[in-house]
Amino acid sequence: MSDPIQRPGTGQTFLGPSHRAQAWERLGSEQFDVIVIGGGVVGAGAALDAATRGLKVALVEARDFASGTSSRSSKMFHGGLRYLEQLEFGLVREALHERELSLTTLAPHLVKPLPFLFPLTKRVWERPYVAAGIFLYDQLGGAKSVPPQKHLTKSGALRLAPGLKRSSLIGGIRYYDTVVDDARHTMTVARTAAHYGAVVRTSTQVVSLLREGDRVVGAAIRDSETGAVTEVRGHVVINATGVWTDEVQALSKERGRFRVRASKGVHVVVPRDRIVSEVAIILRTEKSVLFVIPWGTHWIIGTTDTDWNLDLAHPAATKADIDYILDHVNTVLATPLTHDDIDGCTPGCARCWPGRARRPRSCPASMRSRCPLPGWWRSPAASTPPIG
Repeated sequence: MSDPIQRPGTGQTFLGPSHRAQAWERLGSEQFDVIVIGGGVVGAGAALDAATRGLKVALVEARDFASGTSSRSSKMFHGGLRYLEQLEFGLVREALHERELSLTTLAPHLVKPLPFLFPLTKRVWERPYVAAGIFLYDQLGGAKSVPPQKHLTKSGALRLAPGLKRSSLIGGIRYYDTVVDDARHTMTVARTAAHYGAVVRTSTQVVSLLREGDRVVGAAIRDSETGAVTEVRGHVVINATGVWTDEVQALSKERGRFRVRASKGVHVVVPRDRIVSEVAIILRTEKSVLFVIPWGTHWIIGTTDTDWNLDLAHPAATKADIDYILDHVNTVLATPLTHDDIDGCTPGCARCWPGRARRPRSCPASMRSRCPLPGWWRSPAASTPPIG
């Protein structure tokens, strides 16, 4: 994989073909301060954070960057409007602050403002209730880069989204969130970590952990392309593998203090001309919310929330998943979608905590990082804003 980011003044790339051989040699011969396992947004972010603090960092990923959860989202950086109903004010504030930084400073080329329509269906109480929530949402994030909410009559809402049934709403509220190319964002974070000196390598699977007494001092890694095996050593090893956390934890032969369950989320992709709207749409469901997001020449609609106990790398959408999405979105569309309208679907797994609802961002602070063994850290909680 070529990389346009170059070392200043040298023309040398960070993630080009020659980098893989060099990275393999360095992984097997050098001592690192931090070894990060997992090339999703959490692992890439951890590597970048450590590298910019002057630490010597290695980042290994079994498949490719963002090949799991980090590329199968609703393509949003958002604070989680619905979390306000759960009184998760600290969570929403932190996420919206990070969203603002990404929008204005960190990745304005990837994170863009996106207008949403919140259709109102109940008279009297729903408009002030939703408006108060969106006002608090904007205030918590200190939103300076997106317009404030705007109240719409039924006719005004239908002018923004003519594809909605007139009977499906009595008015609406337009507010702004952001849309992001999630996979490209993760790739950019990993490249930036390499820019600051991290040794970054994909198709590199951890097959065992190295121990000295009770302390984890590194990992044995295998090149998935050649089958070659070597050892990488470091003072601290971070398990940032998301839904694979328990599998990697098992390599330590120690029981972790908590377990992770996989929740499957499915999005369907339909052509842009199947829904006539100038804005994204957010719909409340009995479980959570449903997003209708413009994405190039298509709409991305989702998501579902069901447990998944099979192959984590290849979650599959069922007819029930697709029917759930179509049934809910068709309650508001003037021209209903059918299975024939679907160009594709993107099932993915998010990590959740047993006994808790979907969305890992709502995990207690006490569960965000653990050190079950000296030198071995489980880091399942993201420090980035929620990616819907």
